[in-house]
Amino acid sequence: MESPKHQIRAQYTAGTVTVYQAYRPEIGLPAARDGSFPAAWQRHRMTWIKPSFLWMMYRCGWGTKEGQETVLAVEISREGFEWALRNAMLSHYERDLHSDHTAWKRALKRTPARVQWDPERDLHLRPLPYRSLQLGLAGEASAGYADDWTVGITDVTPLAHRVHGLVRAGDLAAAAQLLPPEQPYPAPDGLLSHLTP
Repeated sequence: MESPKHQIRAQYTAGTVTVYQAYRPEIGLPAARDGSFPAAWQRHRMTWIKPSFLWMMYRCGWGTKEGQETVLAVEISREGFEWALRNAMLSHYERDLHSDHTAWKRALKRTPARVQWDPERDLHLRPLPYRSLQLGLAGEASAGYADDWTVGITDVTPLAHRVHGLVRAGDLAAAAQLLPPEQPYPAPDGLLSHLTP
């Protein structure tokens, strides 16, 4: 069955959803150790979270890119995740969703969250024909993420390296078995209507 072009796929429980980020070790290691982001984490900057493990691998080069050597799985509350989506805007103008370009740009500056839909990736990090969510958090959303929504933080860099090693060895079946189990996220009706072109 063909996947919808715009759909959130994630690992989730009844109360949480797992998202991924990659940081330099000075931030990532203390965050995983303490279960919260350290003082060096810059909460005034927009932070981008990704529910797709493989899109994160594409972005951080399997945890090898400079400044992205520590890959984190951040378990956050579904309540916070859905609040961010309800209060988000697309990071680019879409004529079918926005009345005019000027109004969209003005509203974008005020919104605490932004959404981008980027091509999902396969185990070789090649683009797939459907999209993966990136959710940018700033201001109120960034503070909520760091202070209220985060339930746990795990360093999954070793997993990234294991999967990458299997891909490089050509054992895609074993690599796929190690991937986090991501399923279509049960978004409430209307949650994504302002975010899907």
